[in-house]
Amino acid sequence: MAHISIIGSGNMGQAIAGLVGKSGETVEVLGSSDAERVVTGDIVVLAVPYPAVGQIIAQRGAQLAGKVVVDITNPLDFETFDSLVVPADSSATAEIAAALPESRVIKAFNTNFAATLATGTVNGRPTTVLLAGDDADAKTALALVISAAGLRAVDAGDLRRARELEAVGFLQLTLAVGEKTSWTGGFALAD
Repeated sequence: MAHISIIGSGNMGQAIAGLVGKSGETVEVLGSSDAERVVTGDIVVLAVPYPAVGQIIAQRGAQLAGKVVVDITNPLDFETFDSLVVPADSSATAEIAAALPESRVIKAFNTNFAATLATGTVNGRPTTVLLAGDDADAKTALALVISAAGLRAVDAGDLRRARELEAVGFLQLTLAVGEKTSWTGGFALAD
């Protein structure tokens, strides 16, 4: 049985906490007022905007050693919504992995909206959560939680694929902000 810690109590943090609850695993949600609480989960989800990640790593880096760390961020320019702010040959997830060398970092949930995680469906199909990372056991552990909640987990490849997932997340966000798709829409892979 896994214990999941979610750092961030916004829409995505709450949706992921609900998903974990449906899976039967235990969950703790740490908000901004919980800076003194120790992270106890085997899997730690960074459910915060990309600009907040550096501070979390500075405050909690030692607590994250040996844990599976899930990056859900989309590193976009929040002022203009017109570009990603990481180098073209990198990703937010790669930067986090470099800053947390003793953690097993994976990308997940960044191509999902909170509504599709909460309902577990996109247009009548199970919500698809794409995962990328170099540690197969870490991806499997998270995929089991996702699947137990009734969603579909798909391994999108190694850590290098995080860049493409961030581009897809960026596209989906800009479409929603531009009202070309709804915040209840999203991705579902059909067989």
